Amino acid sequence: MRRMRLVRSLLSVCLLATSAGVAAEKPNILWFIVDDMSAHLSCYGETTIKTPAIDSLAAEGTKFERAFITAPVCSPCRSALITGMYQTTIGAHHHRSGRGELKIHLPEGVEPVPALFKNAGYYTCIGSGVKNVKLNAKGKRKSGGLGKTDYNFEWPKEMYDSHDWAGRAEGQPFFMQVQLAGGKHRGQNGDLAPDKVRELGSSTSPSDVKLPAHYPDDPVIRKDWAAYLDSVRYTDLEVGRVLARLNEENLLENTVIFFMTDHGISHARGKQFLYDEGMHVPLIIKGPGIKAGAVRDDLVSSIDLAPVSLALAGIPIPKTMQGKDILAADYVTRGEVFAARDRCDETTERIRAVRTVEWKYIRNFHPDRPALQPNAYKDGKAIVKRLRELNAAGQLSENHKKLLFAETRPKEELYRITDDPSELHNVVDDPQFAEVLAEMRGALAEWIATTGDKGEQPEGAMYDSDMALYLAEKKGTHLEELRANIAQMKKWAAEGK
Repeated sequence: MRRMRLVRSLLSVCLLATSAGVAAEKPNILWFIVDDMSAHLSCYGETTIKTPAIDSLAAEGTKFERAFITAPVCSPCRSALITGMYQTTIGAHHHRSGRGELKIHLPEGVEPVPALFKNAGYYTCIGSGVKNVKLNAKGKRKSGGLGKTDYNFEWPKEMYDSHDWAGRAEGQPFFMQVQLAGGKHRGQNGDLAPDKVRELGSSTSPSDVKLPAHYPDDPVIRKDWAAYLDSVRYTDLEVGRVLARLNEENLLENTVIFFMTDHGISHARGKQFLYDEGMHVPLIIKGPGIKAGAVRDDLVSSIDLAPVSLALAGIPIPKTMQGKDILAADYVTRGEVFAARDRCDETTERIRAVRTVEWKYIRNFHPDRPALQPNAYKDGKAIVKRLRELNAAGQLSENHKKLLFAETRPKEELYRITDDPSELHNVVDDPQFAEVLAEMRGALAEWIATTGDKGEQPEGAMYDSDMALYLAEKKGTHLEELRANIAQMKKWAAEGK
């Protein structure tokens, strides 16, 4: 008996030691999630500015050339990102929905990623990544609270332990989301805040800007784009500070770092739209076990971050999760990725897209509405104001007028991305691409059906609930503009548009 007790004691000690060793080996997982920013980084080919900190992540990790979001606006994309599921499947597809009297709840069995990490013993945090500095939802410094969440569903506040990993127990691994303002550092008027300019030490000259072909060459648009590039530079500065902290705290070697943005640049054809300017984002993964200096050109989705992160931490991936572990040894690369645009603020909409390496197919479910519907948020931007001024004055080329201000839209759009990266030439009616069109149309229809796309369901009372809160938060001229836009949306809906 004494010998058996001794054996049991030794076995317990061994098991505890093994358990402690496994816990110590678990990597920290850190996500950089950046607002309103496309892949305008040196490591992705941007030549006007330099981004040394983010470039170092790419050099020491794996860079994905073809990463795409599932929604081109913050809250639906973040709702999908944090669950590893399409926002259209979980009913979180309308931007800033479920904020009023009516709420949205996740389907049974679906848990946000931080809750899964916490249940596995991780310390979960979301903030700025700079010790003792906290940011609010708009990226501004404040005295307390978590970083940006912006989920459209009700979520347990206890799934986050803190705004920073500093409060964890000794040896406890952490799951940290570093939330950065990114493109939001430039204001609606296209200016970068003076304090940010001072920190950078210089500004990008508008004359150095290389505008995409789908925008007219105009001083206001050049100025805005220059400020945007400076916001990218400032983001790189912020990333560098977090990396320096990790290094100083001897955490860098055991931390897997993800760098991704929540959608593309906030511009007329970017944010809120399913052209690549709104869909295509950077994705870099760096850390223990991640191949250094590698470049992958297969198609990946933002909902893949959840399963990859869980797998790296040794946490089982829920069967309900629609994202894929793109680092798994048996991973089979995708043939296509999908994205959806639904209501943004007061502006009702439904657009769906499927993207392959060569092709992009877009389905507009409200083709009788204008290309740029009224939207107080976007119409308040200096760039959109300027574009509307140029259009009203007849100073836009026919092509720019068609792309930005057509009174109606085609029901379907088809672009050969390899030949037409700016998506300027819709070849949907070209008979030589009839077979491609049929394949893309079928792929999108199958995705809508198999994923349970809830965009087909009318909002009804949810729209009124959200708009009541939205109007209560606005003041002055914006209030009247919003009321007019809401009335317009209801009028078009009643007309079947």
